[in-house]
Amino acid sequence: MNLLGVYRALLRAQGHQRWWPGETPFEVVVGAVLTQNTAWTNVEKALANLRRERLLSPRALLRARPAKLRRLLVPAGYFRVKERRLRSVVTWWAARGARAKGRDRVGLRDELLAVHGVGPETADSILLYALGVPSFVVDAYTRRIFRRLGIVPASWSYEETRAFFEASLPVDVGLWNDFHAQIVRLGNGRCKPVPRCEGCPLARACSVPRGAPP
Repeated sequence: MNLLGVYRALLRAQGHQRWWPGETPFEVVVGAVLTQNTAWTNVEKALANLRRERLLSPRALLRARPAKLRRLLVPAGYFRVKERRLRSVVTWWAARGARAKGRDRVGLRDELLAVHGVGPETADSILLYALGVPSFVVDAYTRRIFRRLGIVPASWSYEETRAFFEASLPVDVGLWNDFHAQIVRLGNGRCKPVPRCEGCPLARACSVPRGAPP
């Protein structure tokens, strides 16, 4: 099964995901930082705190006192680290990011990766979901699922995996957006470290139901 075949199987089984969760591009940026090393349910609580305090705008967030911001970010975990990272990313967004559409993708990605607290997954999430720039997001779910399918070797780095997806798929922001969302849903619901294979739409193509180590 090739990548498009995987996507179509997931789409048939799970429906279009209409994802990433966020009411504005700026909320997507904030969520991309806060979701590092935590579940999205925890991020939603932190976003609700920021929304309640009217801090979901670049100007308001950057004016907030560090102690107050840390308190509001507690549900997302690592709140001291994330407060510093969030300020760095929001500073970039206020100065450059909000006007980044139409710019060269490679240069824009390199610029994002130079911002404190932004790694490849966060950068690609901001590019794809906040800016509508085709940059495929690779996460732990992607590596786990496609290793089990025998499509992506466990030895591949983030960049090797991203390059493979981007070279193998049509350049289509909507497709890449929904494909990653489909992967997240499958990984979160079924393809866990201890997988729930019964009823999985990819079971026929996967090595785990046939007895290979998960």
